[in-house]
Amino acid sequence: MHKEKYETDFQVGQHNIQRFGLDFHHPVFGTSAITVLAFAFLTLMFQDEASELFKWLRPFLTNNLDWFFLLSGNIFVIMSLVLIFSPLGKIRLGGQDAKPEFGYTGWFAMLFAAGMGIGLMFWSVAEPLSHYGAALGGTAVENGVRTDWAPLSAAANDPAAAARLAMGATIFHWGLHPWAMYATVALALAFFAYNKGLPLTLRSSFYPLLGDKVWGWPGHIIDILAVFATLFGLVTSLGLGTEQALGGFKHLFDWSTGNLARVILITSITLAAIISVVRGLEGGVKRLSEINMVLALLLLLFVFFVGPTSDILNHLFGSAVSYAANILPLSMPFGRDDSNFTAGWTSFYWAWWISWSPFVGMFIARVSKGRTVREFTICVVLIPTLVSIFWMAVFGGTALSMVAAGTGDVLKDAALNLKLFKMLEGLPLASITSFVGIVLVLVFFTTSSDSASLVVDTITAGGKDNAPTQQRVFWCSLEGVVAAVLLIVGGKEALNALQAMAVSTGFPFAIILLVMCVSVLLGLNNSRKAMNESS
Repeated sequence: MHKEKYETDFQVGQHNIQRFGLDFHHPVFGTSAITVLAFAFLTLMFQDEASELFKWLRPFLTNNLDWFFLLSGNIFVIMSLVLIFSPLGKIRLGGQDAKPEFGYTGWFAMLFAAGMGIGLMFWSVAEPLSHYGAALGGTAVENGVRTDWAPLSAAANDPAAAARLAMGATIFHWGLHPWAMYATVALALAFFAYNKGLPLTLRSSFYPLLGDKVWGWPGHIIDILAVFATLFGLVTSLGLGTEQALGGFKHLFDWSTGNLARVILITSITLAAIISVVRGLEGGVKRLSEINMVLALLLLLFVFFVGPTSDILNHLFGSAVSYAANILPLSMPFGRDDSNFTAGWTSFYWAWWISWSPFVGMFIARVSKGRTVREFTICVVLIPTLVSIFWMAVFGGTALSMVAAGTGDVLKDAALNLKLFKMLEGLPLASITSFVGIVLVLVFFTTSSDSASLVVDTITAGGKDNAPTQQRVFWCSLEGVVAAVLLIVGGKEALNALQAMAVSTGFPFAIILLVMCVSVLLGLNNSRKAMNESS
């Protein structure tokens, strides 16, 4: 079938500078690089002022804009449901004759490793325990995060109900909503690149609304915001991974966790990511993602069979039911009396996922050619949600069972970055499994960094996916620099500094994504009409 193209005078790279072995889009690359470098320099120069700003910025945004983030998340879920159940789902990315480039195993490994790896390692034990502790002990504050939630408090006298609600609240943050955000961006990028012949960059998704203006400053601004969102969303995850890996090394080997250790670890992992970037998508990112999936599966199965298996199964079904029962009340942006939960947890998560969406979305788009819109949406939204439910039930459920049995007091008192290792300590072969956990964090760290570098380089090269390797190395290095700066300046409040930057870039980019929903629906509908006319 003839593949419809948009009529446009745009030529890829018309604004590109090609000299000294480089090939980059001047307005986007230059503005993004200079701004991020200036941010890192000024943050180091004015550390006290920057630290105070970070402490103020995150709660200010989440407390005042929680309704906006919740409303946006709901729109992305509705968008995914429309794509699954409407005739638009028949459209194939790349044209009706296109074939998938990767099998299901490799495809799932790459999208899952890029999408949530470090976060699942960090929060799979920490978040259920935080909510459960709030249910049993009232309002708790940990690293500046308020952990109370009204429905949980109502279950304070029923530990089993409290555990179900804690798991349901956790899965809410790792289920349909974040993956719907990723799917929206990924679908838009893949459709306009593979079906319309436009460059693989965020601005292309707005062609139905802006026309050729997307190749001017309106498009430059969209791509620059995408770069900022990607960098700071990734840096948040890299910071969490660094803190958890250092906590693991401290737990196992009594290593230092100070700023020098942070810099050494970030430098080491950034070098590993650079090697992966140089090897490319097939030899680097795909291979690391598959290794990580095997390690994650082995650790998951070990905890499932060696841990309290029957309790885990109870948590699995109970948490799934709790998630289904509470997803609508938890999603309501107005009329809520649990603002500490929505501002302290949900609005931060939604901003974080939104800031990750250009990175994960573009990466998923690059490996999803040949899938139908329906197949793509189901696989990207529903299957990872089911995997997240199982993952949380195994790790979070094991931790909650230990607490309920009276053997997990040390878990409740442990720092956030140590909760996973304290949970593993209660199982056999704790030293081995804890080391595997550290390796998983580090490899997730590497796959996230190299994937993001490929994506940012594509955006700043005007949509080219074969830009010179040294440009990808530059962005990979810059990600490590910014992560180190935020951790150093944040000090004991490093988590707040990381979260502040994710939220501050997530808000403006959420507006971009909401407009993108309109644009992609217009593009898909026009393509469906063209298919019907030609058939």
